[in-house]
Amino acid sequence: MSCHTKEPEIHIEEGQIKVLLMGNPNVGKSVVFSKLTGMDVIASNYTGTTVTFTKGNIQHQGNHGVLIDVPGTYSLEATSPAEEVAVNMLDNEKADVIICVLDATNLERNLNFALQLQKYQIPIIFALNLTDVAEQQGISVDIDKLSVELGAPVVPTVAIRNIGLRDILKQAWIMAEKKTVDYGDIPENQDERWQRVGRIIQQVQQVEHRHPTLLEKLGDALIRPLTGIPASIIILALALGIVVGGGKGIRGLILLPLLNNFYVPFITNIVSTFLSEGLIFNVLVGEYGMLIKGIEWPFALILPYVFLFYIVLSFLEDSGYLPRLAVLVDSMLQRIGIQGGNIVPMIMGYGCAVPAILGTRASTSQKERIIVASVVSLAVPCAAQTGAFIALLGDRSVLVLVLVYLISLLAMFIGGMVLNKMIPGKSDPILLEIPNLLMPDRQSYLKKIYLRTKHFMLEAEVPMLLGVGFAALVAETGALNAVGGFIEPIIEGWLGLPREATIGLILGVIRRELAVLPLLELDLSTLQLLVASVVALFYLPCLSVLGVLIKEFRIKIALAIGISTFFLAFFIGGLINQVVTLVSMLL
Repeated sequence: MSCHTKEPEIHIEEGQIKVLLMGNPNVGKSVVFSKLTGMDVIASNYTGTTVTFTKGNIQHQGNHGVLIDVPGTYSLEATSPAEEVAVNMLDNEKADVIICVLDATNLERNLNFALQLQKYQIPIIFALNLTDVAEQQGISVDIDKLSVELGAPVVPTVAIRNIGLRDILKQAWIMAEKKTVDYGDIPENQDERWQRVGRIIQQVQQVEHRHPTLLEKLGDALIRPLTGIPASIIILALALGIVVGGGKGIRGLILLPLLNNFYVPFITNIVSTFLSEGLIFNVLVGEYGMLIKGIEWPFALILPYVFLFYIVLSFLEDSGYLPRLAVLVDSMLQRIGIQGGNIVPMIMGYGCAVPAILGTRASTSQKERIIVASVVSLAVPCAAQTGAFIALLGDRSVLVLVLVYLISLLAMFIGGMVLNKMIPGKSDPILLEIPNLLMPDRQSYLKKIYLRTKHFMLEAEVPMLLGVGFAALVAETGALNAVGGFIEPIIEGWLGLPREATIGLILGVIRRELAVLPLLELDLSTLQLLVASVVALFYLPCLSVLGVLIKEFRIKIALAIGISTFFLAFFIGGLINQVVTLVSMLL
């Protein structure tokens, strides 16, 4: 979306009103949007969640409108992609009304943004959100006085509990009827704005001293290095234990027994009724049968880990912990040319690289975006690939599993340092809001887990099923031997892997976890497990990741990232094989 667009980008039906939903990050804006529109929108408690607009339909007493969720920004000076989108919306969308969400616990900072909005002379409704949290902190705001000072309606809300949302809709249609508004003397520069904000705060806000709650004390402790670093180690270890231990338990005790004892015999008998053994029979229920592996791999082997990962990630997001982790790792990430706030898209990469790369739009420079996207594409295994690694290595060699992830972290750090030297530009200092540490809203939390798991299954199942079918054809038609003979010097000579591992490399282009799952059918040594896992770790980004890289950075950078990962996968994997083999011979 260009900042120079002259015509509105979003078209609405005749008779509808167009409403922009705006505000700083972490004020509950996405929750307000989800509640007002009823759409399935993921709301997160960290900076940079909404980096492109989302629209949905709203209605009140028979009236209809379109609500546009504008990226959360701290200012309208257009210094980042998110701010550019916000300014473009204000300039070009010809909105009837703006709903500006304010955080009652951080009113002073929010008012600076509110005064910037007023210069556009569009009718505004201010939703004062998180009033329940403000009350717990001893903060009281005089709503009537604030409305007078701002020259616009102010509606107190608690979005996650639907409090005040009907009043917002009512006011939206009232304000939409106003063709012109007068906000009085609007401050011209930043100094004047802050002076005006200070005067408003003195008039409308009172703070009663209260002892910090347990959550507030914990939130402060999680930022201090002395207490925060040990706590982060414990939290991340606990998260890993939930995903790995819980996933293995669900897989081993429930899913695999159901699959092997009931589903496989049942589906094999059905296919046998209609087909005799041969090519089609083997493609359906043979070694790589679509109806067997197409169910076993995504549902019995991958889904438990993905589901538990989303439970953990969603909790860390909605509780407000991730921004605190960003503060702790800022000094370390500065060594690779990025600020601590980028830990958020990097952690999202452990779920899926696509939203992680899109999340880099909140970065303050193109250099940071390229570094984070490259590192995520190279060395961050997604949730499905993590499940595949655990399925492959969990029972055979936990040491290799740990080693693979240590290699991943080392590659991220070294890769970032190299890119920091190669790419011109600089990284701005960290500017990251630390939201309140809260217990996640149960309804939003469960909804997020459901949506993410549903999205994974819709996105992963069809490509995986097609990939399994292709693997079956390659194995059954003898094409594997032909391809294996052609690349034998690389697969068997340099990497030290059996020719059958070629299937994984072919399928890995479709989805990364498919580079790992065929290895389950092979009897590999510990060294071969390590080499194969390292190759799969660094292998080509899957097609969806490559597509989003092209969209975000153009084809030149996308191909550079893809070719680099391909080269490093074979180089590092082969180097490990050759070095370990040589050392073994010398010993």
